[in-house]
Amino acid sequence: MAPLLLQLNGERAVVLLYIGQILFSTPLSLLPQALSLSLLSLFALSVEIFADDPSNPLSQFLKTRRGASSGIMLGAVSLPGLMVSRLIQVSRLVSLHEAGVGELEYLNLQYWAASAICFAVLLFVYFILRCYHNSASSNCSLFNWDAKFGIVCMALFIGISCMSFFGKSNGGCSTTVMLLWVLCHGFAAVYLIQKILRTFPACVSVGEGLLVTAGFVIYFGDMLFYTASKIPGYWAPSKLVVVKFAIKRDEIRIIIQGMVIGLLLFPVFYKYVLKVWQCFASSPSSRDMQNHEIRRSFVFYASLAFMLAVAVPSWMQFVHDFHTHPYLWVLNFVFSEPLKRLSLCVYWVAVIYVSIIRFYNISKNSTIERILLRKYYHLMAVSIFVPALIFQPKFLDLAFGAALAVFLVLEIIRVWRIWPLGHLVHQFMNAFTDHRDSDLLIVSHFSLLLGCALPIWLSSGVIDRPLAPFAGILSLGIGDTMASMVGHKYGVLRLSKTGKKTIEGTAAGITSVLAACSVLLPLLAATGYIFTMHWFSLILAVTTSGLLEAYTAQLDNAFIPLVFYSLLCL
Repeated sequence: MAPLLLQLNGERAVVLLYIGQILFSTPLSLLPQALSLSLLSLFALSVEIFADDPSNPLSQFLKTRRGASSGIMLGAVSLPGLMVSRLIQVSRLVSLHEAGVGELEYLNLQYWAASAICFAVLLFVYFILRCYHNSASSNCSLFNWDAKFGIVCMALFIGISCMSFFGKSNGGCSTTVMLLWVLCHGFAAVYLIQKILRTFPACVSVGEGLLVTAGFVIYFGDMLFYTASKIPGYWAPSKLVVVKFAIKRDEIRIIIQGMVIGLLLFPVFYKYVLKVWQCFASSPSSRDMQNHEIRRSFVFYASLAFMLAVAVPSWMQFVHDFHTHPYLWVLNFVFSEPLKRLSLCVYWVAVIYVSIIRFYNISKNSTIERILLRKYYHLMAVSIFVPALIFQPKFLDLAFGAALAVFLVLEIIRVWRIWPLGHLVHQFMNAFTDHRDSDLLIVSHFSLLLGCALPIWLSSGVIDRPLAPFAGILSLGIGDTMASMVGHKYGVLRLSKTGKKTIEGTAAGITSVLAACSVLLPLLAATGYIFTMHWFSLILAVTTSGLLEAYTAQLDNAFIPLVFYSLLCL
C-alpha cells in the first residue's frame, strides 16, 4: 500500500479524511457497510492513480472535461459515503423510536445499490486501463503492484457484499430480488456513464459523470421500485419487499419525482416523436427551412405539453391517492397559507429579477472576472433560501422542484435551439458561464440549485441535526463565496504550486461558515429545534468541506454540499 500513499495529493488526502470520519462514527451494526465503503475507497484510489497517469488511454475511450483530473475517487465515494452517513443517522433515530425499521432497511438497500453503481463503473474503467497496459506490454512495476492491490480490494468488496446480503436472511425470493435489483443498478450505470460522456464530450470529468450517473440510476430505480409496488397482482416478489420495508411518500416528494423524471425522460420521448413526424413530413427545401423549424418547434411544445399535462400527472395519481388532480393539490397547498407563501413568492421574484437584470448588465459591460460575478448569485441564494428554510421548509421543497423543472425545460430548449426561445436562452445563459461550462451543456446553475436543494430534500422529516439542511447554503452561499472573494483580493500564500487557491481564502471560507453557524443556532433554537451536535464535530465537518473546496479540481458545487451534509449527519 506504500506506493499508493506516495501518490496522495491534496484532494485524495481530503477524501480519505472524509471517509475516515464516517468510518470512525459507524456503529458495529453497520460494520459490513463500513468495510465495503473502505474497500471501495481504496479501489477507487488505485483506479484514479492509474487514470491520472499521463500515459493512460482513458481520454481515448471517455471524452472528459479538459484541464481537470479524473476525480474518480471523489466521485466513487461521495454517494456511498452519504448513504452510510444517513444509515448512521437513521439507525440512531430507530434506537430512539423516532424512525421505523422499514426506513432503515430501504436505505440499506439503496446503499448497496449506490455501491454497486460505483463499483461497476470502477471495474469498467479498471479493465480499460488494464487492457491498454497489457497491449502496450509496458514494464511498470508500480502499475503491476497496485493492480494486484486493486484485485484484492475487488474480491474483498464482492465477498463482504454477498455475506451482507445472504447473512441477514434465509435466502428466498425476496433476497434474490434484492440482489438482482442491486446488480441491475450496476449494469445500468456502466451503460449510462458511457452515454453521458459520449453525448456531452468534454463537459464533465469521470468523477462528475459518475456522481451524475449514480444519482440518475438511484432516483430512477427508486421510482420504478415504488411504481412496481402499486401494480395489483403483478411482480409479487417486489411487492413483498416493498411491503416489508413499508416505505411511504408524501405528496411533495411524489410531485417532484414525477416532474424531474418526466423531464429527464422527455428527450428520449421527443426523439421518437420526431422520427415518427419526419416519416410523414416531406424533406424541406432550402427556402422552406424556416417553416420546417417552426413546425419542428410545434412538435416539441406539443410533446412537452403531453408529458407534463398527461403522462406525469397520470403517474402521480397512479402511485399516490391525491383525491384531486396533482396540480390542483399544489394550488391548494400554496393557498392553504396564502399570506406567508404568496409573500414569499413575491419576495423571491423581486430578488431574482433585480439580481439578474443588474448582474447581466454588469457581465456585458464590466471587466470584473466572471468567477467573482457568479459568486454574487451564491449570496443571492443565501438571501432567498435561508428565510424560507427556517419558516416554510415544506414550501421551499416544492419551490426547489419547480425551479429544477424550469431549469431542465430551458436547458432542453437551449441545447436543441427550439424556436423561438432557443437562441435567446443560449445568449442569456452564456453570460454566466465559466470554464467548466460549454456551449453543449451548461451545468453551473444546475449544480448551484441542486447543491442547495439536495441537503434540504434529504433532511425532510429529520430534525436531530438541524444544521444538516443548511449544508448546501452554508458551504456554497457563504463558504465558497468568501473563499473566492478573499482569496482573489488578499490571497498571497498558495496551497499548492500548480493551483490558484490560497491559504487566506480557505481560512476565510472556513471561518465564515463557522460564524454563520453561530448565528443560525440561536435562530433554530427559537423555532423549536434542539442542537445535539458537538462543536468539535462541527469544526471538523466545516474544515473538511473547506479543504475539499480548496484542493478539488472537480465541480465543487456538486461535491462540497454532499460531503458537508454527510459529516453533519454523523
